[in-house]
Amino acid sequence: MSTMFPQQYLPAQSAQVQNLFGALQAAFDGIEKLTALNLQVVKTSLAENQVIVEKAFATRSPQEFFELSSSVAKATAEKANLYGKQVKEIVSNMQSEAATTAKSQIAEYQREGQDVLNKLTKKPAPASNVIVAP
Repeated sequence: MSTMFPQQYLPAQSAQVQNLFGALQAAFDGIEKLTALNLQVVKTSLAENQVIVEKAFATRSPQEFFELSSSVAKATAEKANLYGKQVKEIVSNMQSEAATTAKSQIAEYQREGQDVLNKLTKKPAPASNVIVAP
């Protein structure tokens, strides 16, 4: 039976820890991008809504008000579509990075498993201290 020393596990464990921190960093970067996008949307919405309210108070007729309302609805739909695309892109990048990390981890586990299996199935070398009777 093969005996493995703890020193043999350290490089593999170190690589696994580095992969874990890499995956966590990628996830955090994605969350940071989503947060920045949401903050920008809120900031922009507040400024635009202020302008819209000022325009609404400045309307002189119901028709002007309904035209303003219609243009605001159209712009809002376009912005929501753009926001959805940006969120989809960020989440897609996060998923892609997670899948890449998972694939590399699985490949590493398979390689390590194969190494252990190879060591266990190796036939021991013939002993040189065997005494042969004349």
